[in-house]
Amino acid sequence: MKELYLIRHAKSSWSNPGLDDIERPLNKRGKRDAPFMGSRLKKYGVRPDMVYTSPAKRARKTAGTIAECVGYPQERIQQRGDIYTADMNKLLLVVRQTENRIRRLFLVGHNYVLTDFAEYLTNEPLGNVPTCGIVGIAFDIDGWHQVGEAGGHLQFFDYPKRHPEHSRK
Repeated sequence: MKELYLIRHAKSSWSNPGLDDIERPLNKRGKRDAPFMGSRLKKYGVRPDMVYTSPAKRARKTAGTIAECVGYPQERIQQRGDIYTADMNKLLLVVRQTENRIRRLFLVGHNYVLTDFAEYLTNEPLGNVPTCGIVGIAFDIDGWHQVGEAGGHLQFFDYPKRHPEHSRK
């Protein structure tokens, strides 16, 4: 059994239009949403064996915040340029190349590829993974190399705006 958690980075700031895309930071809402979603994962006992993140500042910050919430060491987070520039084939390759000793993998990246990838893996019509959204997918497989189309089972799909009590803060 393998578990993949696709995590879209939290809301980013567009206040500095001259900033390179890869350098865009989180905005106020993103800084509030990332720990909230991390606390939700902690509440359900979800702790990764590995965290891969895009090198984009907003993704790195999201990954770091969520990792801290669930007790995953910051220094073990792996930045992967192939996630920043990913299409579905690149993401599939990233997942398939994961070491089999890893049972639970967090992958922090960007849309629209995360939504498309989640739908491809689960055959579930999610529509859109919003900022700081998390899609948990379980695979009844022995090795990551076996991950493929419609091979996963949707465990959950959660995001900050699903929780009005949080969104009003």
